[in-house]
Amino acid sequence: MKILHVTQGYSPGIGGTEWLIQRVSEELVRQFGDEVTVFTTNCFNGEGFFKPEAPRMPTGWEELNGVKIRRFPVYSRISQIFRKPQALAYRLNLPYNEYLRAIAGGPIIPGLEKAIREFPADIIVASSFPLLHMFAALNGAKKTKRPCVFYGGLHPEDNWGFQRHTIYRAIQEANSYVAYTKFEADYVIERGASPDRVFVVGLGVDPEQFNLISSNEAKSSLGFGDNPLVGFIGQLGGHKGVDTLLRAMSIVWQIYPDVDVLIAGARAMFADYLEEMIRQWPQEYQNKVKLYYNFSNEEKPLLFSALDIFAYPSGFESFGIAFLEGWAASKPVIGCRRGAVPCVVESGRDGLLVDYQSEQMLAEAILMLLQNPKWAKSLGSSGYQKVLSTYNWSRSAQLFREVYVKANKLDN
Repeated sequence: MKILHVTQGYSPGIGGTEWLIQRVSEELVRQFGDEVTVFTTNCFNGEGFFKPEAPRMPTGWEELNGVKIRRFPVYSRISQIFRKPQALAYRLNLPYNEYLRAIAGGPIIPGLEKAIREFPADIIVASSFPLLHMFAALNGAKKTKRPCVFYGGLHPEDNWGFQRHTIYRAIQEANSYVAYTKFEADYVIERGASPDRVFVVGLGVDPEQFNLISSNEAKSSLGFGDNPLVGFIGQLGGHKGVDTLLRAMSIVWQIYPDVDVLIAGARAMFADYLEEMIRQWPQEYQNKVKLYYNFSNEEKPLLFSALDIFAYPSGFESFGIAFLEGWAASKPVIGCRRGAVPCVVESGRDGLLVDYQSEQMLAEAILMLLQNPKWAKSLGSSGYQKVLSTYNWSRSAQLFREVYVKANKLDN
C-alpha cells in the first residue's frame, strides 16, 4: 500500500503526535513493506507556526528508517498577525471567530494541498486537529477521489482549540476516524460522525528500550544522587500542569525535604514562566530542580528510568503516550481525572488520578507514593504489564493499518 501521512511535525520534532506518526510509519514499512511518505512542516514544535523567530529544520526531502519525509516551509508571519485579532474576537464571541483562530494557529503552508493532490498515494492519513493541514489533507483527498483517514487527537476541554464546527464537519466527510479512546469516539459520534466509520485504536510504546539501565545508573548519569526523584517528561505547555507540579512540590518538601525534581521537554515559551517561577524560590528549593531541555527520543528511556514517580498533571490529553512510557520503565504515574486520561490510567490499579490544577491533591498523591514505596512499585508493575499486553507499537500499527484497509474498501 502507498500511504501518505500528513502531520504537523516529525522527528527530530518532539511531541506525542510526532512520535505516533513516526512509529506507525516505521512499523508499516517494517511489517508490511508499505511505501510510507510523510508530509510535514519544518518546525520543531507548534510555536514555529506563529513565531517567525523560532528555529527551523531544512525544507525538502529526506529518508529516515525507510520512511520518506518532505518538510514544507511554514509562513508563520501570517499567523502571527492574526494572534491578537483572534484573541479579541474569541473573547467577544464574534461570528466566524473560529476561522480567525484557525489562521492564528496555523500552520499556513502554501502549496501543501496541491502537493497532496499530485502525490501518488492510495490513501491520505492526517493528524491532528485543530491545525490547518488537516483540511488540506481532506480537500486533497476529496479532489482526487481517494480515501482520507483522520487521527483527530482531540482535547475537548480546550474550548479555544476544539470548539469549532469546521472540525466536526471535516470528520463527517472523512472516510474513517481513529479515536485513541472510547471517550474520544463517543465525543465525535455525538457531534455527527458515523459510528461505523469511527475506530478506537490505542497508542503504543517500545518497552524493551526502557529496561536497559537501572534507576540508580540513570540518576547518576543525569547528575542526581540517591534521593527520591519526581519528574515530568513531555511538552512544556501551559495546559500540561508543570506549574501545578512545581507548586505541589513546595508542599511535598515540607514533609520530604530531600526529594529532587526533573522537568524535561522541548524548550518553549512556557519555559520562561517556569524559570521565573523557580527563581522566586529560596535557593535550597531551586537546587532541587533540574530543567532538561530538548532531549532526543533516544534519551527518553534514561529520563524515565531515573524517576521514582512520574507526574503528568495535564489538562488536555487525547491519550497520553507519556503514561505508557512511564509504565514501560515500571514507574507509578499520576494524571488528571479529566478527558480521555481515565480511559488510560486506572486509578489505584496502575496509577493515581487527581483534579486538574489542584496542587494540594497532586502533593497528596506524591506523598502517598513516597510513604508507600511497595504500593508505588506495584502500581508501576501493573502499568508495565498493561503495556506488554495492550500498548506496543507493533500491535498498534497493525490496528491502524486495518483501518486504512477498511477505508480503502469503503471508498472503492
